[in-house]
Amino acid sequence: MKNLQKNFYAIIFASSSLIAGFSVQAADYPQPGNANKGAIAWANNCSRCHNIRGTRELRDDQWISTMFHMRIRAGLTGQDTRDILSFMQASNGPEAKKIKRNSTAVKAPSQATANLSGEAIYSQTCIACHGDNGKGALPGTPDFTKKDGRLTRSDEALSSDDIEKVIKYLRGNFSS
Repeated sequence: MKNLQKNFYAIIFASSSLIAGFSVQAADYPQPGNANKGAIAWANNCSRCHNIRGTRELRDDQWISTMFHMRIRAGLTGQDTRDILSFMQASNGPEAKKIKRNSTAVKAPSQATANLSGEAIYSQTCIACHGDNGKGALPGTPDFTKKDGRLTRSDEALSSDDIEKVIKYLRGNFSS
């Protein structure tokens, strides 16, 4: 019986040590991004849904796992993810680290969506927040199935042609 107890405590200790080791490793992500570019990428990609979330809500190591989850949900590139993570972590300390204000944003050309259908554009740019049914996957997200639903994506992100395609798709699939 004593051996069973010793083995049980040894397993618990070993498991705890292993888990703690992974947490420490996550805090030092090996490829830092650019916090200046991250601020711009956050404003262009994240602020529409997360404008009320404070950067100090999560620790630096927690932002790592959150960002990699959102990379998939929001369709971010690896570099954008690292840049946004650097921005979130730079904004997270007791005294937020200085971020240059005169950075210039580089917008992706909307030509990437030129040959896509409204459904494809919706799947790439809207579905993460608005869901596959248009009712909103997150609290506070506009419901496209209602008459007064509004488009909040900036004109820089979607061309007029893209917006027209998405509206046709929404009217054909989400109208009541």
